[in-house]
Amino acid sequence: MHTNLIPDQRLVISYLEGNEAALEMLIRRYKQKVMTSIYMLVHDRYLAEDIFQETFIKVIHSLRQGKYQHEGKFLPWVIRIARNLCIDHIRRRKKMPAITDSEGKDVFGYIKVDEPNAQDRIEFNQTNSLLLSLIEKLPEEQREVLILRHYGDLSFKEIADLTGCSINTALGRMRYAILNLRKMMVFAEQRQ
Repeated sequence: MHTNLIPDQRLVISYLEGNEAALEMLIRRYKQKVMTSIYMLVHDRYLAEDIFQETFIKVIHSLRQGKYQHEGKFLPWVIRIARNLCIDHIRRRKKMPAITDSEGKDVFGYIKVDEPNAQDRIEFNQTNSLLLSLIEKLPEEQREVLILRHYGDLSFKEIADLTGCSINTALGRMRYAILNLRKMMVFAEQRQ
């Protein structure tokens, strides 16, 4: 069987059964997507390579500890690990410009690492509900690209192929979706 035809889940099982080559196949299969995602976040080729290696070290540890429960969703799982490592690195190095809300508070201050208390869960649920309701108000093409990108972890090429538009069109729709969400969030904050 050609290696690209072997499903990710079968390769994961094979790796867990002791076949190191199965993990190598998964890494080769997704190296470009994972590296590109990391590079787009950190904008430094050498740092991206370090985070890529750190990502797969974490993947290996998680697999060996039985923490992988995402059958059929190996790539989105790896991308989430990589993204979280990028955010951790950026925050540690403080290279990210301050992103503030309308009250001047750092938006990363809302991200909790520890278990949220009841008040935090209520605020998160309210914010999440507001965001989902605002996403529903976006024009259909913008909403579709936003959901496929952020909730489906698809690349813009995959989105373009799936929706039958060019990559530039998909990128433009995403840009307008974000701009429109920002405007709606500001309006929603002003009404409170």
